Amino acid sequence: MSTFELEIWDDETERVTFYTVRWQDADLSETEKFFEKHEKSHKDAVQHLLSFLLDAMGTDHGAVDAFFNRPEDGVFGLPPKGRITVDEIKLSFPNFPLRLYALRINDREDLVVLFNGGTKTSQTNQESPELNLKFREAVSFGKRIEQALRDGMIVIDEESRTLKSFDGSDNITI
Repeated sequence: MSTFELEIWDDETERVTFYTVRWQDADLSETEKFFEKHEKSHKDAVQHLLSFLLDAMGTDHGAVDAFFNRPEDGVFGLPPKGRITVDEIKLSFPNFPLRLYALRINDREDLVVLFNGGTKTSQTNQESPELNLKFREAVSFGKRIEQALRDGMIVIDEESRTLKSFDGSDNITI
């Protein structure tokens, strides 16, 4: 079984600490790979997705249920589907070409792990070959992270809104 590290992707927003995963010895995290791959071919979509993550979720509302309405085998596809309203803000991502997979830690509104994703070329991720591979990887990552939480290998530091290794360090290897 391959080893990966759980690391902070962004912790500067007011409401959410975003994590990502990085295969051990990889130069880029899975989330960085996603954004780097799609920043030129889907520039507007990438900007909308980043704004959704960092502004709507990270700063304004947190990781609320409405943003996680696309469950897929333990992980969630982002952006959310359909028209959603949070407070007085209305969001809609019709025909959005990208899907980024995520895990909300223990259904909390302040801890989210972002994985990788891809271009949605068909109605379902199963019919989109590249996306289906990233989906299956996200499910595997998610299950391993959730098991590590259950086993006490990863603990939630309530005061700092972070995840820690069982020994209290920030270095989380799974």
